[in-house]
Amino acid sequence: MNKVIILLVFLFSLVFGHSQESKSNIYRTETGHVTFVSDAPLELIAAESYELKGAVDPDKLTFAFQLNVKTLKGFNTPLQQEHFYENYIESEKFPVATFSGKIIEKVDFKVTGSIPIRAKGILKIHGVEQERIINCNLNIKPDSFHVTSEFIVPLADHNITIPKLVYQKIAEEIKVTIDAELAPQELK
Repeated sequence: MNKVIILLVFLFSLVFGHSQESKSNIYRTETGHVTFVSDAPLELIAAESYELKGAVDPDKLTFAFQLNVKTLKGFNTPLQQEHFYENYIESEKFPVATFSGKIIEKVDFKVTGSIPIRAKGILKIHGVEQERIINCNLNIKPDSFHVTSEFIVPLADHNITIPKLVYQKIAEEIKVTIDAELAPQELK
């Protein structure tokens, strides 16, 4: 748990470093929703978490998100959940998944409305970093914004192997959806 806290503090300080004199509004969430779906020929597996944490700096167009993978719940059976944590994602060695980087498009966070954006950054799952560009929809409101996204994560990209015994029960590509409301928090 201490490693997760240290990683979060380090990640946010790198992405959002501010001097003592500067003030900036950082948009944050602690309760973003993540789902993942494995739709294999013999089995559909789905899990979700409402504990996605993240921050966006609208001035620098930078972002950082992290998910404790053990917060994913809703598997078909407790044994399936245990196998996910221990055999595939190896949650003891790799407790968090992260995505941090920069928004490609210029976004004026003072203009309300819904716009498509691309988030370019490093997606780290199972200890393996991959550069990704992920399409998102950003719905800017007067005092918050809502981000949604749906994307595919190939297991092979993150060195997650599927044993031949269960090959027909676990998809090689996992569909991930994100749904998060971020509100400003002033940093001083």
